[in-house]
Amino acid sequence: MSSSSLEAAGGRATTKGGGVSRRGLLKFLLPSLLGVGMFLVPISQGDQVTIGLGLMADWLKAALDDSLPTVAVAILCLSVLLTALVKLAKPGWARDGVWHEVFDVGPVWFGLRVLGALFGLMALFQFGPEFIWNRNTGGVVLLDLAPVLLTFFFFAALLLPFLVDFGLMEFIGALVSKPFRFIFRLPGRSAIDATASWLGSGTVGVLITAQQYEKGFYTRREAAVIATNFSVASIAFSLLITTFVGLNHMFIQFYFTVVVAGLAAAVIIPRLPPLSRKPDTYYEPAGCQIAETAPGGKGVLRYSLELAVARAEQAPGPVRLARSALFNVVDIFLALLPLVMAIGTVSLVLAEYTPLFTWLSYPMIPLLEWLRLPEAAAAAPATLVGFADMFLPAVLAKGIESELTRFVVACLSLTQLVYMSEVGALLLKSRIPLKLWELLVIFLLRTLITLPIIALMAHLFFF
Repeated sequence: MSSSSLEAAGGRATTKGGGVSRRGLLKFLLPSLLGVGMFLVPISQGDQVTIGLGLMADWLKAALDDSLPTVAVAILCLSVLLTALVKLAKPGWARDGVWHEVFDVGPVWFGLRVLGALFGLMALFQFGPEFIWNRNTGGVVLLDLAPVLLTFFFFAALLLPFLVDFGLMEFIGALVSKPFRFIFRLPGRSAIDATASWLGSGTVGVLITAQQYEKGFYTRREAAVIATNFSVASIAFSLLITTFVGLNHMFIQFYFTVVVAGLAAAVIIPRLPPLSRKPDTYYEPAGCQIAETAPGGKGVLRYSLELAVARAEQAPGPVRLARSALFNVVDIFLALLPLVMAIGTVSLVLAEYTPLFTWLSYPMIPLLEWLRLPEAAAAAPATLVGFADMFLPAVLAKGIESELTRFVVACLSLTQLVYMSEVGALLLKSRIPLKLWELLVIFLLRTLITLPIIALMAHLFFF
């Protein structure tokens, strides 16, 4: 949708006097407030901070409990069977449209689905090579990651339209477009991505970004930048990390350091290759659908509200919403889960059973020593193993005696953002134009930029 069509739509949503109609305002406010309540409002639960979506996911996880790994394996096998059926029999229901996109995949993606199902069966029934189904490799993905993905993304897929389809993105985007363009070279609506990640989950931020890109609200460069720089770890996960490494008494200092280092990386990294070389072109089937700059003579708040109401007026009805939500659930379960199982298991096997990350981390030892961090040799592998999974650096850092070094490693693990067991798999599956080698380069850039910042803040302010 062009700027002119947006304004035309906005005109239809306003009264003759130029104000926003009550009907249009309610259509914007009610669904958007539901989305905000589910995704963006922090809720204290004991000593944890979560969101409404997290509470619903926890309830479903508790209700299904031990059956979730079995459900995950059944979904993995179903994904392989349906993909094979579509590839071989080419049924009419999958010759075009959304089901064609989900199941008519290339040989590499089909191979990963088969591998994911095989790893899932091995981890569930504990057969085959032990390094595949071990509790620290395939067991982690099937027993820890898969239940969270199934429960969290089930509700996320159902509720996401209330956050993105009823005008909230337009309202916030137009309000903060100037500072976000100036500081990050991004649309203001990306603030929603960052907030949803911060309070909920980094993978939810990636999911929002992917959908916004496919709908024409982000360019290729913007989508790649947002997905790799704004999909921050949640407060709840940060609390888990600090508790695990024995730093929960320093959580405020810890999270403040993560925020400062993360913001610095978000300013610097998009201006470096490979992100700086991504074209500012839109996903072709959608085209450009964004207009965040207020026309001359119109106030920002009024223009933001008009854009929001115009978007709400064009929101899908209940039937289309239900169909879209169902497709989102099927896409995540049958297309994303196999990739997480396959790529996550391979990554964890490399980290757990091979010296690969130890070898790769040798150049990091002089850097850590230059930053005056004790036990540099022990900490070096923890600075790179996060590419496999975000929790692994904390596992390695737990045995380090120096509280300063544990602090730096734990902070670094949350600022690296790109990890293959979950976020990386989601990015590779999405239409956001990022390749595996680019994700690795971005991970290394984030490491090299945020590590000195974290170490400097730790030395100057906290230790």
